[in-house]
Amino acid sequence: MIQFFKKASVSLMALLIALTATAGDNDKDSTKTSGVNWNPVMDAIIQVESEGNPKAVSGNSVGVMQITPILVKDCNDILKKLKSKKRYTMDDRYSVAKSKEMFLIIQKYYNPENNIEKAIRLWNGGINYSTRATNRYYKKVLARMK
Repeated sequence: MIQFFKKASVSLMALLIALTATAGDNDKDSTKTSGVNWNPVMDAIIQVESEGNPKAVSGNSVGVMQITPILVKDCNDILKKLKSKKRYTMDDRYSVAKSKEMFLIIQKYYNPENNIEKAIRLWNGGINYSTRATNRYYKKVLARMK
């Protein structure tokens, strides 16, 4: 009987993960994940990164959110793991809407607890960010949110 419940639990978890992964594809307002409105955070990041210029370029980082080729690859890898057919191109980094989509994918995958501080530091320092190294950026983004 215990084995049955274990198998049922695993199946239910897999179903919930699959439903969660595909839910974002059909959301009318995909800027909300688990009830969190990410717009103020994304808008502040956009101001800090590019002052809202979708054509901004700094080294490998481009667009309003200064997205790198590595982040595009990471988003595509996440989408592949979630069995989504959607993929992003390097040109998508110049699209404000697609940049925001990529931000949400990264947050949903690496920040499932929807922690705003972690979201900001993660965006600046990557998945293995250092709190000390991202302090200045974090403060800048917070200042733009107020």
